[in-house]
Amino acid sequence: MELSVDRLTKHYGRKIAVDCVSTVLTPGVYGLLGENGAGKTTFMRMLCAILESTSGEVFLDGREITSMGADYRDVLGYLPQEFGYYPNYKAEEFLRYMAALKGIPRDVAKKRVKELLEIVDLSDVKGKRMKTFSGGMKQRVGIAQALLNDPKLLILDEPTAGLDPKERVRFRNLISDYAGDRIVLLSTHIVSDIEAIADEVLLMKKGKVLIQGTVSELTKKAAGKVWELTVSPSEAKIWQEKAAVANLRHEGEQVVLRILSDVKPAEGAAHCEAGLEDLYLYSMREYPK
Repeated sequence: MELSVDRLTKHYGRKIAVDCVSTVLTPGVYGLLGENGAGKTTFMRMLCAILESTSGEVFLDGREITSMGADYRDVLGYLPQEFGYYPNYKAEEFLRYMAALKGIPRDVAKKRVKELLEIVDLSDVKGKRMKTFSGGMKQRVGIAQALLNDPKLLILDEPTAGLDPKERVRFRNLISDYAGDRIVLLSTHIVSDIEAIADEVLLMKKGKVLIQGTVSELTKKAAGKVWELTVSPSEAKIWQEKAAVANLRHEGEQVVLRILSDVKPAEGAAHCEAGLEDLYLYSMREYPK
């Protein structure tokens, strides 16, 4: 299975939301990282054939997706950033309704809904109305509905939003087990989620994919650019204004800064091992490189 993206572009008037993106996705988990407004949601909506592109094409195993119609929808699972639901529907009732909309036979849907409610840990509340659910519980229903048709291509927009740490671990394990011979693309602001499960990461900025590669490949790009420097609290404020400070922590009366810089920022600064978050912040920063 292969999803091929060829120069995909979306304009809104003079604004370029997605700028000539080309990539190839094969079975595995792909993490899409980027700031708000980077074009992630627009990109994902075009991959789902929900939003028409200004130019460019997307192919699934050589077939252009907008020409595939129901054949494409049959292999696609999608969780939008904010999925719609009926507040008075019970969780099980809602999932059966969504299964009907997807054309899943009733007997298959009954079994699949029961299975998914167990997977997302909602079996105990399947008979409760969704308007009584917490944000995390609603999000888990959303994840379940995206998996109803056992999709070969799963696209998830901010799937861990509203999930507590325990729920995020459950989700990561679910996606890791599910991927196999399927393509999973997910966007999130939580770098640790992607770092834990993504086979490859796409880093998006201002509508472009800046970098694509494994976590190891990407973190190597930040090697030698991460420093720790211990300063006084008053100096820390100055450093935050003039440098890219990724993190700070207080140790007694001193402050330890984690600084992103191509060169040694000051005497006493020491190199640190780079992580994916360092590469992300380094790429997103507006300071001159």
